Amino acid sequence: MKIVGLITEYNPFHNGHLYHIQEAKRVTGADTVIVVMSGDYVQRGTPAVMPKRLRAEMALKCGASAVIELPVCYATGSAEYFAVGAVSLLNSLGVVDSLCFGSECSDLEALSLVADILCREPQAYRDCLKKALKKGSTFPAARHSAILEYTRNAGYAAVLNEPNNILGIEYLKALKRLKSPIKPYTIQRKGAHYHDRQLSPDRYSSASAIRSLLAYSGSAIRTEQAGRTFEDPPFSSILNELEDQVPSSCLELLEDYHRVQYPVYQNDFSILLKYKLLNKDPGSLLRYQDVSEELANRICARLNDFFNYNQFAELLKTRETTQTRINRALLHIMLGLKKNDMEEYTAGGYHYYARLLGYRRDRAKLINLIAKESPLPLLARLSDDTELSSAGQKMLRHDILASNLYNSVVTDKFRTPFQNEYKQAMLKI
Repeated sequence: MKIVGLITEYNPFHNGHLYHIQEAKRVTGADTVIVVMSGDYVQRGTPAVMPKRLRAEMALKCGASAVIELPVCYATGSAEYFAVGAVSLLNSLGVVDSLCFGSECSDLEALSLVADILCREPQAYRDCLKKALKKGSTFPAARHSAILEYTRNAGYAAVLNEPNNILGIEYLKALKRLKSPIKPYTIQRKGAHYHDRQLSPDRYSSASAIRSLLAYSGSAIRTEQAGRTFEDPPFSSILNELEDQVPSSCLELLEDYHRVQYPVYQNDFSILLKYKLLNKDPGSLLRYQDVSEELANRICARLNDFFNYNQFAELLKTRETTQTRINRALLHIMLGLKKNDMEEYTAGGYHYYARLLGYRRDRAKLINLIAKESPLPLLARLSDDTELSSAGQKMLRHDILASNLYNSVVTDKFRTPFQNEYKQAMLKI
């Protein structure tokens, strides 16, 4: 059995993801695919558009052998935390031979060279970085400038302009720091740009474009863009537009669970966030991941202007602080994810369990192999958590609370029965 690992969000699953699975198997020679996937919240600091089990089912029906949940503290972290959390989880399974990720440049040599510089941080590079920061550049801009000056190669600096390249560099840094035997591969991202909001005619639209279309799938319940009104198109017309953009098995799930489990958006959590913020002062806000002193003060100063989640996040944006950083900070406050928790988790080895969301029945031997080779307990049921350390139990409690909050929003929005995380069954396809 040759196993390739993929790090994903599938928010939602589309043709580009299917291509990634197929190409990953081809370039690595693997016959088995383990997916580490974000749970109910994603790295850009927002809730996923649909629940994790629905997204996991899509992946399993489209070629994934098993789906393991990335704990929420890493899934909602910075690119560095997201990458090291996912790579260390794959590494800790003890069975993964290779990691295959998508990138805009598909140049593993260039990505590896930049990753090596950022890992080692030679003095000359640090001097270039400090000089750029003193000029008032944001950190991403200063890092780009420093790589350009240090390498004197515009091509190496250019890889830092694209989001998938940046994540790929973080994966490579994590592999180096962990001294992992996992071999990296990269394939070129196919089709639309990561941030494109329009469907692409070549059948490879971005997840952003598909989420934008789904935002129009029920204006009476849609809260993505509060205040805007328009005629609600029939969902059948939206499905027709998506027919060439997502695999047929995913299209069936989109139809079956529409207005039952999705779409879910940031603004659906508005009252939960405001409740948390009303109970905080600048000092207490500083305890949470991604919250700086300046942001904590701004949150408290502008709280009377809170209208909804999305509007408040945009209100807090400045030239120095990106929208994604603010989204993550607010999400960490709402979910109770603190800086000292992350310090404890990383110091203790990053992971304390591997939570299995589902697997294919024809790959049942894989589950037995992981259970045999991995030092981590493989959690198929939450009742299996009795072996966990105190840090592991705390991490799992955060995961459970985060999902129960998400499921509560789904219940309230669509008037469906509440699905407590302890009652959720593992998927077997």
